[in-house]
Amino acid sequence: MVRRSVRDFDESDVRVRPNRRGSRPRTKDRPKHEDAVTARVVAVDRGRWRTVVAEGTAQQRAVTAMRARELGRSPVVPGDLVGLVGDVSGRDGTLARIVRIQERSSFLRRSADDDDATERPLVANVDLMVMVTALADPEPRGGMIDRCLVAAYVAGVEALLVLTKADLRSPEEFLAAYAPLGLEHVVTRRESPAESEDPARPGVVGLEELRERLSGRISVLVGHSGVGKSTLLNALVPGTDRATGQVNDVTGRGRHTSSSALALQLPGDDGWVIDTPGVRSFGLGHVDPEQLLDAFADLADLAEECPRGCTHLEDAPDCALDELVEQGRAGTAGPTRLASYRRLAEVLRRNDPWDV
Repeated sequence: MVRRSVRDFDESDVRVRPNRRGSRPRTKDRPKHEDAVTARVVAVDRGRWRTVVAEGTAQQRAVTAMRARELGRSPVVPGDLVGLVGDVSGRDGTLARIVRIQERSSFLRRSADDDDATERPLVANVDLMVMVTALADPEPRGGMIDRCLVAAYVAGVEALLVLTKADLRSPEEFLAAYAPLGLEHVVTRRESPAESEDPARPGVVGLEELRERLSGRISVLVGHSGVGKSTLLNALVPGTDRATGQVNDVTGRGRHTSSSALALQLPGDDGWVIDTPGVRSFGLGHVDPEQLLDAFADLADLAEECPRGCTHLEDAPDCALDELVEQGRAGTAGPTRLASYRRLAEVLRRNDPWDV
């Protein structure tokens, strides 16, 4: 037997165990999934996405899906249109995969705090934000409406104010504060025993007007807990059975009854309405003041004549907007538009997401 010195060995004499986990050659080419089926996301539940395939046809069906690894951390929210592969039959126990998210027409979000730019996505592809607030029980708080308006304007989404419980208090005083904004509104109340065919289950007066506003649109309901969002949804889409709750006698605030966002189709309509959980804070840390100004395109053009660093607020020195609006350069609605912009810009400056 010939003995070999250490110097006689090289790397070819060393047995290397193959790394099984990395043995498959990697490629940057991703599958195109040209056979993916389009679906609309209607709910998110513990790592599973509930979707609707073949929307608006006789073949419409519910399909449960999981997120494909290639999507990374891209948020998938109710209202999203996605591409599905795998088993899209919708049979019990089957699971499809979400492999792509289609380009969104709008994307509503909020942050936990005004100095926290981390976005919390709410819904996608909506064209109407329905801000629901009660006139009493709980008491209305305009801060929530102002903040929702900022988020809606920045996202390019129309806004509608719905005032509930008008049987407890007249809406005139509250609406007067929003008249300068030109905000569209609907007022609802419970039917009185004399009006109701079934006193044990009174209907909602004003529901038909609301239904007309929502028809053919993709809407999202936003508001505090206890303001009546779930009651409206149950009336709009019978059989929904969204839980409704009472207002706390001590805090004057509602209890969370909806724990997750849910998209529902309006009966006999191609419209959708998305109910969201009641929120206790609505941060705007993801919104840049310039984004809000851009939402007021007529004012944004005029603001180019302002000095550098101008905040465009009422106390801003040498702000050109005042004089230009006074001259009529912004049109007949100029003063109203400027007041509306400054009101919402003040919301961003206050930096208090709990002022809702």
